[in-house]
Amino acid sequence: MADVEQSRPVENQAKHVLYCGVCTLPVEYCEFGGMAKKCEDWLKDTHPDAYQQLYSEEALTSKLSSLSVSAQERAAKDAAKKEAKAAAAEARDAERKAASKVQIKRVERNKRKHVTVITGLDIYGLENKKLAKELGKKFATGSSMTRSAGGTEEITVQGDVSEDVKEWLLEFYAKEIPEVNIELIEDKKKKSSS
Repeated sequence: MADVEQSRPVENQAKHVLYCGVCTLPVEYCEFGGMAKKCEDWLKDTHPDAYQQLYSEEALTSKLSSLSVSAQERAAKDAAKKEAKAAAAEARDAERKAASKVQIKRVERNKRKHVTVITGLDIYGLENKKLAKELGKKFATGSSMTRSAGGTEEITVQGDVSEDVKEWLLEFYAKEIPEVNIELIEDKKKKSSS
C-alpha cells in the first residue's frame, strides 16, 4: 500500500466583520449608504483603529492614486448627491413624524359596551401586531391589529381603556412619540329618536 500522509483538517476561521452603527453596512461600504459623513464620525468615535485604516491620509491617497481625474470628480459628485438625498429624506421623515398624530378613540358598540381604537403608531416605527399583543396582556382583554377601510393599520382593544393606553404609551414609548402628538377622541353613536 502507498504511504498516505495523514493531513490535518483545515480549521475554518470565522471572519470578524465590523458593521456601522449608522447605516448598518460593513464599514468598508459606508460610502455607498448615503450617510458617509455620519458613518465616518461614528467610526472615528467608536473604532479609531479601523478609522485610521480606512480614512487616514495614506489610505486615502493610495485609493485616489489608482483613480483617474475624471473618476475622482465623478466620485466626489456622487458622494455629495447621496449625502444631500439622505439628508432630505431624514428631514422629510422627521417632519412627517412631527405632523402626525396618534389617535386613541373610545367607540361605543352597544349601550354600555366600548372598544378603544388606536391609529397612527406605524408612522413612529412601532409594530402594531406586537403592540396589540402587549396591550391585550397589559389590560387582560381581547386586542387585535386590523386594517381600516382607508388602508391604515389600527389596534382595537376591547373595553374603555383609552386613558390607560395614553399613560402606557407615554410610559414606554415617550422617546418615539411626543405627548403633544397623542390625542384622545370620544366617538358616540347617534341615538335614533323614537
